Amino acid sequence: MLPGLLRPRIDHERTPMNSTIATQPDSSDSGAFWRNLSKSHRLLVSSLLSAIVLAASAQDAPPPPIVSVANPVFKQVTEWDEFTGRFVAQQRVDVRARVSGYLESVHFVDGQIVEAGQLLFIIDQRPFLAQTEGARAEVQSATTGLKRAQLEFERGKRLQSARAMSKETIEERGATRDAAQAMVAAATAKLRSAELDLGFTEVRAPLTGRSSDIKIDVGNLISGGAADSTVLTTIVSMDPIELEFEGSEAEMLRYMRTSQVYRLPTSTERTNPVEARLIDETGWPHKGFVSFLDNQLDFDTGTIRARATFANKDLLFLPGMFARMRMFAQEKHDAVLIPDSAVVADQARKMVMVVDANDTIEARIVSLGPLVDGLRVVRDGLQARDRVVVNGVLRARPGTKVTPQMVAIVDPGNTP
Repeated sequence: MLPGLLRPRIDHERTPMNSTIATQPDSSDSGAFWRNLSKSHRLLVSSLLSAIVLAASAQDAPPPPIVSVANPVFKQVTEWDEFTGRFVAQQRVDVRARVSGYLESVHFVDGQIVEAGQLLFIIDQRPFLAQTEGARAEVQSATTGLKRAQLEFERGKRLQSARAMSKETIEERGATRDAAQAMVAAATAKLRSAELDLGFTEVRAPLTGRSSDIKIDVGNLISGGAADSTVLTTIVSMDPIELEFEGSEAEMLRYMRTSQVYRLPTSTERTNPVEARLIDETGWPHKGFVSFLDNQLDFDTGTIRARATFANKDLLFLPGMFARMRMFAQEKHDAVLIPDSAVVADQARKMVMVVDANDTIEARIVSLGPLVDGLRVVRDGLQARDRVVVNGVLRARPGTKVTPQMVAIVDPGNTP
């Protein structure tokens, strides 16, 4: 019936016998043809056309993308939090002279390890020697004056006992003696000051450490005794040395909660152990302990400052060096781990792509922990049988079908 219905309608009464029969209906004939169809015929034609379109679309649609999926790794781990820090010297001193004068000699070389009290510089001592000698002479003169005043006072006391001298004269002689004593004290203090200045012409190392370069040459006039005095060199202590780092408010709170749960002392109560490594090292070969925790958070960054102390007997660490440090975070416990490459960031949220039973991608929000043996700890959001996309994450879009291929996650901690 359908071929006949689709055949063009021909009006024999209005078409001349010698005219050509049109084989294609015009637009008005097509509309008339569709209107003349019954409702059932219209549904049949629509269904056939839809089936043809769907078949063509199915043939052109690409197959679902192939992704690698794996079940999370479950094992017992001890969690450590990692930080990036910079080494700083426990002590740092800008060496300055306490007196002014011409630099006469230097007694060390650039970058030398110096000991506390070691002679570094000598300033021209001749003016200070002269001042010392003058002060010493003033002491002698004042001492002589005191002796004379004391003799006069004692003589007056004897005369007063014989009623040969008035009380007023004795009192005057006593005042003269007291003034002479004060002059001796003043002269002695002046001598001590001069001797100190003479000693300050020898500039010595205030601590044991490594010196910087010599910042001024022999023969130059240097100023001393003030905050803006000439800097001669800089010395920093080397052993032990401190690694300064910062932690977030959330990390600080977690440490405090962990201490309360496990009844562990905090870093303000004891020296908690830490481990560190330099940028060219593997593992955590350097052992230290937390030696300082600030008493407040930074109001601008919301972080708290801390320092860890490390031994530096071989002088490997230098102030200013960067290092990675890890600190104990949680006791050994069962943990879920996945490769860090499987984690997708969505602004402030962290997600992983999970393939459900229908091979459809689902975006799963997770709470992450630190890296342990190269794998990321997932604190919340994954189950043991979840199929996590570990390769082909960019091809996995939520709500789309995929072709999953099961693989196993390599655990570096269990690799022999």
